Amino acid sequence: QVQLVESGGGLVQAGGSLRLSCAASESIFSINKMAWYRQAPGKQRELVAFVTGGGITNYADSVKGRFTISTDNAKNTVYLQMNSLKFEDTAVYYCYARKIRGLGANDYWGQGTQVTVSS
Repeated sequence: QVQLVESGGGLVQAGGSLRLSCAASESIFSINKMAWYRQAPGKQRELVAFVTGGGITNYADSVKGRFTISTDNAKNTVYLQMNSLKFEDTAVYYCYARKIRGLGANDYWGQGTQVTVSS
C-alpha cells in the first residue's frame, strides 16, 4: 500500500507560481508511474502530467510550457512546478501512483490539495 501526501496548494494570483509536492511512503524507484491529476468543480478529473520510472514525462496540452513534473528520488517525492497560472487552473490537484504487479497494477491516490487562482 503506497501512501501519498500532497502539499503546496493555496491561493495565488493569475500569472503567479506554485509548487506542489507529493511524498510517497516508499521508494519511488518501486513505482512505475507517478502523475498529477486535477478536478475542477463540476468537471471530470483530468490528467495534468505524468512521469514514468524511466523518466519519460508527458503533459496535458493546457499546461505544456507552464507546468513541470519532476522527482527527487532521495526524498521519494514528486513535484509539480506550476508557472504562469491561470484562473482555469483552479482545481483540487491529486497525486497518483501506479505499481505494476505481474499482469495487473495497483493504483494509489493522495487526498488532494486545493489550488485557487484569482483573476
